[in-house]
Amino acid sequence: MEQEEELSKESELYTRKYFQMFYSSCLRTHSVSTHARLLLHILVSQPFPLCSSFLHVVSFSVISLSFETCQDSPVHPRVASSDDPAPAALPRARTPKTPEDPSPRLPLDPQQPEVLTSAQPALPALPARDLWRPPSITASKQDSSDDSDYTEPFIPSSLLVNSPDKDMLLPVPRQKKRISSLCSDDELLDDDESNANHRDSWLDYEPVSTQGSLYLPSCGPLGLPPKEDSAHQSAVIKMGWLDKNPPQGALYYQRRWVKLDVDYLRYFDNEKEVYSKRMIATAAITKVMCVGELKFEVVTNNRTFLFRAENEVERNDWVADLLDCTRGRRRISTISTGSSVTTECYKGYLELRGLRSKLFTVVASDKVFLYKNIEDYHIGMGITSIDMNVGNVKDTDRRSFDLTTPYRIFCFTVESEQLKEQWVEAMRTAIGEALSNSEVAERIWAEPSNGCCADCGAAGPDWASINLCVVVCKRCAGEHRGLGPSISKIRSLKMDRKVWTEDLIQLFLLLGNERVNAFWAANVPPSEALAPSSCSRDRRSFIGNKYRQGKYRKYHPLYGNQRELDNALCINVQCSDVLETLSLVFCGADVNGPTGIADCPSTFSLATAHGQPLQAEFLSHNLNTELPRSEVGGAMETVHYAPSPSVSHNGFLYKTGSMARAIAEKKGRDEFSRRWCTLNDGCFSYYESDKNSSPNGTLKAAEIVCLAVSPPEKHGYDHTFELYSDSDRLYLFGTDDPESHREWVKSLAKTFIPANADPLLRLGFERIGRLKYKDGLNLQTPKVGWFALVGSTLYAYLDNSQGEEIHLRKLLELSIQQDNEVLVLVERGRTLYMEGERKLDFAGWCSAIQSAAGSGGDTLSQQQLTDTDIPVIVHSCIGYITQCGLTSEGIYRKSGVNSRVAALCDDFRRDARSICLREGVHQVDDVSNALKRFFRDVEAGLFTPEATAAWLSTVALPEHSQKIAQYQLLLSRLPCVNKATLTALVKHLYCVQRFSELNQMNLHNLAIVFGPTLFQTDGKDYTAGLVIEGLIEHYTRIFEVDEQQLKKQLDEITAIIKVRESCNTKVPTNGSGDFICTVYLEEKTETAEQHVKIPGSMTAAELTCEILDRRNIPIKEKDYWSCWEISVKEEIERPLHYQERVLAMLHSLGTDSYLLIKKHLAMEIMKVYLATKVDVAKNGLMKFREERSILGLGGFNERYFILNANTLRMYKEVRSNRPERDWSVKSLRIYLGIKKKVRPPSSWGLTMVYQSEKQEKPERQQWYLCCSSEAEMTEWFATFLSIQFDGDVWPEHGVQHRRSTRPPPPDIRHGNVSLIPLRGSENEMRNSVAAFSQDQLALFRDIR
Repeated sequence: MEQEEELSKESELYTRKYFQMFYSSCLRTHSVSTHARLLLHILVSQPFPLCSSFLHVVSFSVISLSFETCQDSPVHPRVASSDDPAPAALPRARTPKTPEDPSPRLPLDPQQPEVLTSAQPALPALPARDLWRPPSITASKQDSSDDSDYTEPFIPSSLLVNSPDKDMLLPVPRQKKRISSLCSDDELLDDDESNANHRDSWLDYEPVSTQGSLYLPSCGPLGLPPKEDSAHQSAVIKMGWLDKNPPQGALYYQRRWVKLDVDYLRYFDNEKEVYSKRMIATAAITKVMCVGELKFEVVTNNRTFLFRAENEVERNDWVADLLDCTRGRRRISTISTGSSVTTECYKGYLELRGLRSKLFTVVASDKVFLYKNIEDYHIGMGITSIDMNVGNVKDTDRRSFDLTTPYRIFCFTVESEQLKEQWVEAMRTAIGEALSNSEVAERIWAEPSNGCCADCGAAGPDWASINLCVVVCKRCAGEHRGLGPSISKIRSLKMDRKVWTEDLIQLFLLLGNERVNAFWAANVPPSEALAPSSCSRDRRSFIGNKYRQGKYRKYHPLYGNQRELDNALCINVQCSDVLETLSLVFCGADVNGPTGIADCPSTFSLATAHGQPLQAEFLSHNLNTELPRSEVGGAMETVHYAPSPSVSHNGFLYKTGSMARAIAEKKGRDEFSRRWCTLNDGCFSYYESDKNSSPNGTLKAAEIVCLAVSPPEKHGYDHTFELYSDSDRLYLFGTDDPESHREWVKSLAKTFIPANADPLLRLGFERIGRLKYKDGLNLQTPKVGWFALVGSTLYAYLDNSQGEEIHLRKLLELSIQQDNEVLVLVERGRTLYMEGERKLDFAGWCSAIQSAAGSGGDTLSQQQLTDTDIPVIVHSCIGYITQCGLTSEGIYRKSGVNSRVAALCDDFRRDARSICLREGVHQVDDVSNALKRFFRDVEAGLFTPEATAAWLSTVALPEHSQKIAQYQLLLSRLPCVNKATLTALVKHLYCVQRFSELNQMNLHNLAIVFGPTLFQTDGKDYTAGLVIEGLIEHYTRIFEVDEQQLKKQLDEITAIIKVRESCNTKVPTNGSGDFICTVYLEEKTETAEQHVKIPGSMTAAELTCEILDRRNIPIKEKDYWSCWEISVKEEIERPLHYQERVLAMLHSLGTDSYLLIKKHLAMEIMKVYLATKVDVAKNGLMKFREERSILGLGGFNERYFILNANTLRMYKEVRSNRPERDWSVKSLRIYLGIKKKVRPPSSWGLTMVYQSEKQEKPERQQWYLCCSSEAEMTEWFATFLSIQFDGDVWPEHGVQHRRSTRPPPPDIRHGNVSLIPLRGSENEMRNSVAAFSQDQLALFRDIR
């Protein structure tokens, strides 16, 4: 406290001395008003203490009063007219001499800034400084002449601290203020707001409303150079570290990284920062002054910046370079009136998240400039500039949007939604400008007809379809993109530079829009022609008709004669008539057809061989083009063009009102209204009656996204169908006439389904329409596919494929991601992500697909199936019994608990795919009885009613060979699912009877149980049992089983049984056992693997010592041997804590993971780091990404993290008050590494995994954190471990070499699950308990 009081007194002393100096100077110069002198007199004479903040306020007041004196002088500044297109440069003037100021005042040379050194004699007052203003595009030379009558406000020199005084300054303690991250410590936005009124009282600025935005004139402010000079201006002339003195107190220096280029002097917090704290236009610098030791000043019209270099040479270099940038040719080129922004710009006030004040923002050409206010904009004093070539604009809220760059996210808020749209459009235009190159466009436009859009006639088109050879505008290009790349390959003239080869440019110059339209638009009716102002719907219809349908094209004389077209194409590519080739190709000639020439098998090679590069270029872009729809007749017969008949239909239908949500209840007949409906030219209309001429409503074919056929009698009318529109509305129509219903459904579907998906129309679909999808390696951009649902099969036409069938009941996984509204279909070897265009339509598809993927009936073929056509219930029950019940005495003869058996059967019937049988949760007898009940209740039985008699009669054959041959014949005649099911079941029963000495279920006993069950008889006749007995006895011959594979399978089962017996898993008082697990030493090889029995109490340290003891490896002092969990799939690893129980961890281990014993090389560094930490918490910036971003919803974004003793919190930025997310630290597992699939920005990352074991299906989530260095990653990882294990990261005396051999307690169980022993295979140990719990036949999948 005493020290603070001394500093406060010292601060007050220096502050009072400052005002005494200022007051003396004011009395000498008469440069302040009477009120200001009176205020100063009170301040310097009163004994009361002066607080620092009060003195700051008073100082500004005195300065303001001083300027009032200047404004009261007879000479006034010129006031800018509000009609000026841009603020004009203020004329220069000389301050008149007064008797009180005998010293001569030297005018500043506008082209030669002054350089003053400390050796020069100090003048009583500084020369008057001109106020720098941005130039007008119409400004004349007289505007800046010395004859102007403008008198500049004068600031007395005593207000500025002289060089000797600056050296005497001491630091003054003061309260730290909130500082914008975009401004340096001396740029307090709040101070500027509080003093805005003072500046407005004397600065002659153009008024601007902060409530809106206004367009910039064609000439921007000084410091916004033309785009063509961007390469020149971006070159850094000099950069380095300087100490900067802020103006608030001038009592301390801040270290800044300073860069100088021809246009700006910028300074940053450090050399890694991309966006500056401040930027000063070099054209606004009026003086560069050397002051004091190692210091120099950069003087502008409203402020002086003081810098200090490290040595004299460095200071002189900076001064020389600054002088060079502010005079001569460079300065003239920067401020010349001809220097205008070449593109339309936008400016106004925007609110930046994290700041209390708004920033004046200017979008100019390919950059965005941020200023504290409009005054700084006029005088060239900015905060930073953002290059839009790395920017991306994203809508976030009704009045907010984000400008995202790789280095920072700028979150802006505007006053209204309309303004937001204007700002977003302006910034997106700037991005396009930044990425564009006009060289190709200028060359293409050299052909006059290419200067207008080929479709709507708009001027300046900057897009082109490189296969259709037309140049189009931006709006038409969007509709071309909607046609798909198989019809129109749209490319930008300015941005897609790589595609524009010299041959392609010459091709467009040769053809031109006028000549190409002579083919494509030869028959356009005036009523259908597009105009530049046409709406999107008209454009979509016209462009689809023009290029997809070929409706307006000029038909070639050979149209319809395929052979003649192909021959003509082969002849024409050998000459230079590309327009004729275009006409032939888009009238049906086969580009990929044979030429009959061995050396030139294709038309492309034929054109190349004959020196026709433009022909070859055209053909290369049309090798896979989908040609306009046409009908081609027989060979050598000319078939004149007849457009495909338009689908038309009409009649009465019953309709309900359109709905915005799915139909949840049955619609009665009274809710329908009778309407006359017509379908003509792709337009479906409904009228009040057949006599009305004006429709009540209309749906165009392009607006229909889905057609769903309802089951009979679902609503009041027997036959109904639903139409879904792209406006997210549902229309329900019905009729009692099945024939009329069928015709309407067929006609409507034919109207909106494209030609490449026509085969879908021949199906008896329940639902048909389009959906977006992602698959394969393309998870970023969704494509449009056409789908039809028929029963449990989903037919799809994806990306011009020939059509695919997806058997929904055979899916490995079917799930809906609610956040992303994505339907995930997982087949073996493929995952398909489906998205709806609208919520209503997508919800209908999800419901229908989920229903179709479930069990659809009581027959075998209607069950959910595996990829081998075995019902999932049969597969699951057999696997569980093989794993856990082969040694159970009386298996299949004992009865389970009836209520549990019924519940299990119901669960399998609802969704067999989601049922996971677990030991301890499900009893063996319950599962075996559920399997028997399924076979007894299955409709039509396993052997089918038609073949049952033949199967039963086979037992009467006298010879075994005859029986076997008959059984094989009957087996081959069974349906696919029945055959696969019978094979799997008999194989299982064969294995059961092989271990009959343990389970007491021999061949005869199994036949007694399964004969009546499978044949669904009463059991009084043993004939059915004899059939089953024969099938099991002659299993290897009837089913043609490989003896070697069967022996291997039986050996595996024997090994499992032995392990279970050795672990005493059948003791009822214990119920637990040890795992047999494979562990590797240092690397995963066969020679390094060790099979270890893992008791429930074994820790990671004990397992480590066990392995090292086996290999006789001594543990040295600094050897940090650890047990690691390695995940191959996720490319991550984690050292187990030395006290962590290995057995509990194994239950969550995946099939692609294994345990590895190796040294922890970073442990010593972690221990040192943790020992030096004072606080357990840690905070800092890291790059963050969620796992669901793999679907294309984003990448890594920088976030601020705070890790304390309980939680990890994530904030959007350092200044955020509310966390975006938080996690409980002890519920997370932290892994080292990030999989490459997510494209991490650096190789040093952490993977956070959260897994909940409370649910029946454990919920697993994971997130990715990317660090900037390996040391940073190690520090974060060490802090996580320290918090999770209460600072006990490594044992105090190291890992003990001898493992504890204490026996596990008799009641050890992991939850309520008995622990299952596993044995590793020869090459790779299947050491995942999760794999066994979810897939009990994992060991035997390859043994059939």
